[in-house]
Amino acid sequence: MNEVIEFFNTHETPEVAEYLLGMYVEHDTPQGKLGGYIVDCEAYLGPDDEAAHSFGLRKTPRLKAMYQKPGTIYLYTMHTHLILNMITREVGLPQGVMIRGLEPAAGLEQMIKNRNGKTGVALSDGPGKLVEALGIEKNLYGESIFSSALHLVPEKRKYPRTVEKLPRVGIPNKGIWTDLPLRFTVKGNPYVTKQKKANIAENNGWRN
Repeated sequence: MNEVIEFFNTHETPEVAEYLLGMYVEHDTPQGKLGGYIVDCEAYLGPDDEAAHSFGLRKTPRLKAMYQKPGTIYLYTMHTHLILNMITREVGLPQGVMIRGLEPAAGLEQMIKNRNGKTGVALSDGPGKLVEALGIEKNLYGESIFSSALHLVPEKRKYPRTVEKLPRVGIPNKGIWTDLPLRFTVKGNPYVTKQKKANIAENNGWRN
């Protein structure tokens, strides 16, 4: 884990987003360990990024976690869905990575229950879906992705064969920030948001 912490502490946010592809995320719950591999994420570069909650160094009680140390978990609600983010820069510089897609690997039966019977890629191919599947709740806000019940497990990580860099999803009318390639995906992985079946790669886009 020290290597991961060091990476967060020494790299720019887009580099951290790309680094997180293939990283294993695990949540220790009363129902057991639930986990999977990050396949889709987006970098947010507040205070300059017009699409970031922290644009212009905006400060509200909801944004408190964004100003804390690297690895802090930032959760917010969008359209009734809880969204998972990890803070990536030093205290006072509110940048982070939103997790958009997860390939499930452990606790599949419980994940399906958490998603009210949803199976296949619909289980966790979107930011709200994966949070629900992993049983993440608001009490994890402000905790550390390095040491809390929700944590990274670098020993279990996989490596993408190809990383695809794309504009972020659902960000219209934000000038250059609408089109900048700040979304990073495991090319060809079925759990990437809105992945077309025809584009699914061998071995789900992982190196052998």
